[in-house]
Order: sequence, then structure tokens, then C-alpha cells
Amino acid sequence: MIHAFCKSFNLNRRTFGTPKLKAQINFTDSESRIMKISQDDFQQYYNMQLVVDAKHQLIVQTRGIQAANDKEQLIPTLDAVKSSYGIEPKMVLADSGYLSESNLTELEMRKITGYVALGHEGKKQLVKDPEKVPATARMQQLLLTPEGDAEYQMRKWLSEARNGWIKHVLGFRQFSARGLTQVSGE
Repeated sequence: MIHAFCKSFNLNRRTFGTPKLKAQINFTDSESRIMKISQDDFQQYYNMQLVVDAKHQLIVQTRGIQAANDKEQLIPTLDAVKSSYGIEPKMVLADSGYLSESNLTELEMRKITGYVALGHEGKKQLVKDPEKVPATARMQQLLLTPEGDAEYQMRKWLSEARNGWIKHVLGFRQFSARGLTQVSGE
């Protein structure tokens, strides 16, 4: 019996192929992803989204994601706030990483006042074809007003200050937990 089992086992052994050149996995946390963190540097990371309440200046929502790009995260993050608190934010301040025509259109449809940067601060970003991206053209007009610029500038002390405290003052540079669910909770 044992001999037959061993022979059977050997006959059914699968062959191992070679991984594709771009196939990679992190053995300590297979759910994390390789993300570009600077012009020449890539690291194994999660991307964290946070929402700060302007009135109380507290972080009210966090989400861990496996994508480096924030463009597709604005609406799901707002949905998470609505799911947690039963209300949708009345105003959104977001950097240029969240800029997309679909995001701006969705904010307008939901009647949420949005201030989303069109590009890096200090560089004038002009919409080249307002007919192709009407919501982006409207955002440009809003941000060019003194009131729109003042509203958007609040993002610096609302959300960026929290990121600075978390990273620099508290020294939180890596997660202790592994896996997307655990990291999101941490």
C-alpha cells in the first residue's frame, strides 16, 4: 500500500513553470503592492485615504487601498463616509491626484461643492478644451476666484497637517499588521 501511494504521488507531481518577468509577490504581505514613491524609487506599500472633518479637525474616515493612483478613490471614499455616518460631505477639498472629469461630474450630481486642484501648486493649469471636459473647466473657473482659492488653501492645514503629524511627529512609517483589512484598521 505505501509503495503504491508513493508511486502515485510521484506520477501526479506537478511541474513548476517559471514566473513571468513582471510577476512579483511580497512573501511577508502578499496583499501590498509595489508603488512609486519618488521619481526613482519604488516600495512595497498600501495607499491610505483619509477624510478630515473641517469643523472638529479630526480624521473621520480612513481607507487602505492597493492602488497607487488616487483618481478612482474620491467617490468610494465619500461613499465610505456616507456609509459610516449616514450623511454625505457638503464640501470636498482634494489635491490634483483626485482630478478626473468623472469625479468632478459626480460631485456636481451629488450637489457636493468640490475644490479639486487641476495640477501642482504654483504652476498655472489651463483647460485646453472646455467642451471635452466641462466639469473641469467649471472647476478651473471656481479655483481662479479669490473665494475658491481661499477654500482650497484650507486643505493644507486640514488634511496635510494630519499626514505630517502621523508620519513625522508620531513616526508612523510602516504598518505592524499584514493584509489589507488589518492595515486599514491600524
